[in-house]
Amino acid sequence: MSDAQERSFKASDRHLKEVRRQGRLGRSQDLQAWVGLGAAALMLPVVAARARETAGASLTGLAGVAREPDPAAAVRVLFDALQGVLSAMLPMFAVTVVAVVAVAVAQGGVHLRSFKPQPQQFSPLTGIRRLVGAQAWWQAAKVLLKSAAVGLVMYATVQALAPTLMASGRLPLSGVLSAAAGGTTSLLRSGIVAGVLLALVDLAVVLRRNRKQTRMTLREVKDEHKRSEGDPHVKAAIRGRQQQLSRNRMMAAVAEADVVLVNPTHVAVALRYEPGRGAPRVVAKGSGELAARIRARASEHHVPLVEDVPLARALHAACEVGSEIPEYLFTAVARVLAFVMALRRRGAAAGQHRVPGGSTLPVGDTTDHRAAGRASARAAARARRPVRTTAAEETP
Repeated sequence: MSDAQERSFKASDRHLKEVRRQGRLGRSQDLQAWVGLGAAALMLPVVAARARETAGASLTGLAGVAREPDPAAAVRVLFDALQGVLSAMLPMFAVTVVAVVAVAVAQGGVHLRSFKPQPQQFSPLTGIRRLVGAQAWWQAAKVLLKSAAVGLVMYATVQALAPTLMASGRLPLSGVLSAAAGGTTSLLRSGIVAGVLLALVDLAVVLRRNRKQTRMTLREVKDEHKRSEGDPHVKAAIRGRQQQLSRNRMMAAVAEADVVLVNPTHVAVALRYEPGRGAPRVVAKGSGELAARIRARASEHHVPLVEDVPLARALHAACEVGSEIPEYLFTAVARVLAFVMALRRRGAAAGQHRVPGGSTLPVGDTTDHRAAGRASARAAARARRPVRTTAAEETP
């Protein structure tokens, strides 16, 4: 599959920005040139007016030098004439530069990287492609079109100005200069209008070529998506790191727990109860290896372990770390906490224990404790609603 066939995806904004920053976007040089000429033509009347003033002053000075030859006076007249020409041309030059730079910026800006030599610029294959490729044919056709269009427009303009130019021989010098300036201005304006129209066509071709050359392959689209959204491997590593930090905080909270309910080996749930701050809260939970680490941490800090298989499973299924226990487990947890407080009063809280009389939850209970919690909450909400009686019920 060729590279042109592979590049079937439209360039993204990020890709276009990178290509533009590298100076790889094509631009219409003709548009810059013709706009510059147009700006110069607009300033031509100003230049012509100043040129007439300079020419008049120079002729007067030369006449004086001719009557009284003086090398210093002649140099001064020439210097004044040169200064007048420069002052007349400077505004036109400034406006032309501003116009050309503005067109360059509008086409993608001016980037220093575009002036840096690239290895492919010296490749013979690249040179051959430039000579025989579609772009070379377009350049040749463009030269012919420009020559024909501008030539026709200028010929028509000269034909229209011919009577004025033929009559200028009977005019004084100022009239000749004025006629020449007017004819030149008309000629330039007509040619520039034709050139700008052709340059707009060239701009459309350049933009179409840019869209084609900046298309992206499927691999480039995927790589850019990874860079913008994040590499899945990096995101997975970040998630793993965050989970590790969360586990470290959870393990540190085990030391402050009041009791750890165990299964006895597969599940562990650490609870902490602070009177006046709501229901008991789950500060740590885990299964398998994490449960073993919670048990070891609790034993290290003399936190009592209470074996209650149904209650440990229910808490592990119904609660998240940091959440309060559900209302339907209040009685069972209160019984365990009372048992632990009794152990602490006797100084025998450390180690693993069983609540006398067993758990208040059935050992074989397979109830979905989350669903049970939601059902209990709905029942409590219904119990809090005011009872509505009908008129028949109120009648004795």
